Amino acid sequence: MNKADIFALVRGELESQLEVMTASQLEVQAGMTHADNRSEGDKDTRATESSYLARGQANRVVELGAELAALDAAKLREFGADSPIAVSALVTLEDSDGVDSHYFLLPGAGGVAVESDGLRVTVVTSQSPIGRALLGKRLDDDVDIRTPQGVRECTVADVA
Repeated sequence: MNKADIFALVRGELESQLEVMTASQLEVQAGMTHADNRSEGDKDTRATESSYLARGQANRVVELGAELAALDAAKLREFGADSPIAVSALVTLEDSDGVDSHYFLLPGAGGVAVESDGLRVTVVTSQSPIGRALLGKRLDDDVDIRTPQGVRECTVADVA
C-alpha cells in the first residue's frame, strides 16, 4: 500500500463531501427565501426548520474545511519497526482470527474509508477510541480495541 496514494484518496473523498455539503447548504438557503416557503400562520414552522437545517449544514461545511486544512498541514512520515505509532502512521492490525484491518491515523477525516490495492483502509484520528489505542504502540504490540460488541484483541502486524 502506498501511503501517499491513500492520503490522496482520503483527501479527495473529503473534498467530495465538502462539495456536496456546500451545494446542499446553498440549496436549502435558497429554498428558505423562496415564495412557496412563506409562513402561512403561526403554526407553520417550515422557515424555522429550514433555517435549522441550513445552519447545521453550514457548520458541517466549516468542519469539513477545517479537516481539509488539518490534512494539508500534516506531514506524512515513514515508520520503522521500532517507531511508536503516531499521526500519519498506516497501521495493519491482525485479530485473533487472523483477520487484518487497516487504519490510517490522520488529524482529520475520521471515519472515511477508501479502497487501495484491493484493501479497505479506514481513517482514524487520535481522538477516536481506535486512534487512542494505537498511539505509542509498536510493531508486534498487542492492542485492545473497545467496540460495542466488546473488546477486540489485536496485534500490530505492520506500521508504515
